[in-house]
Amino acid sequence: MAEGLDILKRTEGLKERFAEVTTMISDPDVISDRARFEKLSREYKDLEAIVVTTDRYRSLLDQLQENRELLSSEKDEDMVGFIKEEISSIEDEIPRLEEEIKLLLVPKDPEDSKNTIIEIRGGTGGDEAALFAGDLYKMYVRYCESRGWRCTTTSMSEGTLGGFKEIVFTVEGEGVYGTLKYESGVHRVQRVPQTETQGRVHTSAATVAVLPEADEFEVDIKESDIRIDLFCSSGAGGQSVNTTYSAVRLVHIPTGIVVQSQDERSQLKNKAKAMTELRTRIYNLEHQKYLDEIASKRKTMVSTGDRSAKIRTYNYPQGRVTDHRINLTLYQLGDIIGGNIQPLIDALTVAENAERLKSAEL
Repeated sequence: MAEGLDILKRTEGLKERFAEVTTMISDPDVISDRARFEKLSREYKDLEAIVVTTDRYRSLLDQLQENRELLSSEKDEDMVGFIKEEISSIEDEIPRLEEEIKLLLVPKDPEDSKNTIIEIRGGTGGDEAALFAGDLYKMYVRYCESRGWRCTTTSMSEGTLGGFKEIVFTVEGEGVYGTLKYESGVHRVQRVPQTETQGRVHTSAATVAVLPEADEFEVDIKESDIRIDLFCSSGAGGQSVNTTYSAVRLVHIPTGIVVQSQDERSQLKNKAKAMTELRTRIYNLEHQKYLDEIASKRKTMVSTGDRSAKIRTYNYPQGRVTDHRINLTLYQLGDIIGGNIQPLIDALTVAENAERLKSAEL
């Protein structure tokens, strides 16, 4: 009971704050202030989860107390047995809710609810690396489709034999970054390449970068700091997709960041896509400092600035996938490369949450 009282004490005042935020987000003045509305909406969602879970927890504590009092005065054997079953069920549920509330009270990454921009680059391994980058792209698209998320390609550079030297795409949906952020890092593949005539297994790699998408109000970019280049979109083999200068390349002069979009036939749409990616990459420079700060304080499953960090290996001869951050090996390569990466994400989330709880010293 002592821990129960401690948890309830920690959540004191949150219900009142939840009521305040509920009122504020319906205020026309708040709604017209996009930055403030977005911030309060995120706070509302976080507080709602805590309030609902705490109410359930408090109700179970009350039920437990009532059942114990009933048990001490009940004479009927059937009722005694029923009450004992109820008490046992509640006593099993309470510790689970306690852990859930503790985790909800740990400050979340404020970026978790955002959409994301994903960049996949073929690394060491030449043509085979490009083919593997293509496999990873298909894996993520299938996973996102299974979650009902929307994927939109921004730019790509195709490999000689297929796949991609580089591909950049956005993913829109509920809690996208919070789910996919664990995918940042170097992915290795061990298999016999299509170009290998003697059946030897080669190791190739591709780099995945998952960036939280920045909103317009979060990054202020001056027009004078951007150089805009226009060019014709090109498809496979360098053939022109159209004869108009619809593709857009943006160069941010202060940082040297270069982005481009050529997927749309409209120059305006390509510019809008490129601007979103540019904002995100500039915003990510600060977000990376946040990740580095976390990494300096505790172990984290989310890769920091070191993009050379090897996070996962896909071994085709043995049909296994190994995530090196949590030493997890699954012999489900076909399912995983086919888009079912949820078992990996679930295991990484559990490990990350355990580290968050440990660092919070709750």
